[in-house]
Amino acid sequence: MLADYDGTLCCHGEIAQPIKERLERLAEVIDIHILTADRKAKGNEYFGRLPVKVHVLSEEDQDVQKRDYLIDFKTMNVVVFGNGNNDRLLLQAVKTGGGLCIAVQNGEGYAVDALINSHLLTANPAEALDLLLNPDTLAATLRY
Repeated sequence: MLADYDGTLCCHGEIAQPIKERLERLAEVIDIHILTADRKAKGNEYFGRLPVKVHVLSEEDQDVQKRDYLIDFKTMNVVVFGNGNNDRLLLQAVKTGGGLCIAVQNGEGYAVDALINSHLLTANPAEALDLLLNPDTLAATLRY
């Protein structure tokens, strides 16, 4: 799983304990990568000892950096969470490549381009993580 941090997993810079608990459970079955421009996100106060890989982006072309992070992954095996304009290229690449794209509303809004390049929209990160923790629900949501 690749996930944006600001506005997706956290709201106003804070990641809630229930989100951390879900990430911990999910990390037992999949690798979790957090992509963020927030330089403080490397610190333990953000994720504690959660088994996540944090990749801090530089200031320029964050949308391109996020998309290019995919180079080491089989896109069809990727789930991506995002909410902003700087997530749109990553979401688009994963959607085109057969992966799953989830736009996450977390109190800070979401960019229309992020939504257009997603398969579904969730009301918050807990709901998005619960879909991965309960794949039968996800299958029901996406079936034709």
